[in-house]
Amino acid sequence: MSVVRGSLPGQPAMVLGDRQELDRYSAADLLRTYGVCEIGRFELPQEDDADRSLERQAPVLDAVIHAAKKNKAQIVLLGLRANAARPQFIQHCLRTFPRATLLPPDQSEHVANSAGACELQHAPLTSLERAIKRSLDVLFAATMLLLLSPLLLLVSIAIKLSSPGPVIFRQHRNGLNGHQFTIYKFRSMTVMENGATIRQAQLNDKRVTRLGSILRSSSIDELPQLVNVLRGDMSLVGPRPHALAHDRQYSKTIANYALRQRVKPGITGWAQVSGARGETARLETMERRVNLDIWYINNWSIWLDLKILLRTCVVVHRSPNAY
Repeated sequence: MSVVRGSLPGQPAMVLGDRQELDRYSAADLLRTYGVCEIGRFELPQEDDADRSLERQAPVLDAVIHAAKKNKAQIVLLGLRANAARPQFIQHCLRTFPRATLLPPDQSEHVANSAGACELQHAPLTSLERAIKRSLDVLFAATMLLLLSPLLLLVSIAIKLSSPGPVIFRQHRNGLNGHQFTIYKFRSMTVMENGATIRQAQLNDKRVTRLGSILRSSSIDELPQLVNVLRGDMSLVGPRPHALAHDRQYSKTIANYALRQRVKPGITGWAQVSGARGETARLETMERRVNLDIWYINNWSIWLDLKILLRTCVVVHRSPNAY
């Protein structure tokens, strides 16, 4: 593996593949043919038995994802010999990395245009779209914090006077690319769970304070997450982040669960305005939420975000499973 840094033209790319295929491409070839600037190169283990080969590739792919995130790669370019199973396996492993994955033709493929590359995976948002979404996030979050500052102060005082404990509840969550951050909420319970086992709030949950019940039903408890938006941990709209314990649980039982982390998590989302807010007592309920989140990622537009924000104001009091 090698990593280079600099200000060369072209989109920064991680290059991954078989030695025979990688030898075909120098950094200059990749820039000239595909318009990418190579910032890292990883070689896959030699193939022997098919099952063993796929198993041995997993640690390399983990290293690729780590290096791609660290070096802010925009593309992963694969140099692979023809093998139906391997591109699918690699695509499966890279699915949580929200950048384009390109597969150029190998040496055995006699095609008229050897520069043609198959796009196995595209980035959910372009650089321009990410910039537009971020601008909306900062403008809206800053404005709302300013306008709501009297309400936030009153709620803080009420929490402090009504029950012992801190005003702000903090918990670790997974964000974009699985990056951990600390989420902020107004404290609405008598407990501060942030460990390996976290129990979701249920109907008539005795852990919820009297004031907390009002804050949760009105979603006022979520308002401190406007600070998370300004910090860049979250967006106004996106898949809701879950506790780390729940991420570990559902990633083992729902195949596409990790795809939710291909964009920043949101204060509200398509799932929440589509009736999938609140407790997920059954696996089918979480599967529906995940499917709605993935639909949002695949169909994102600035107009969809605005639509979700408007619908949030309407449906926030109509969620029967939100306690």
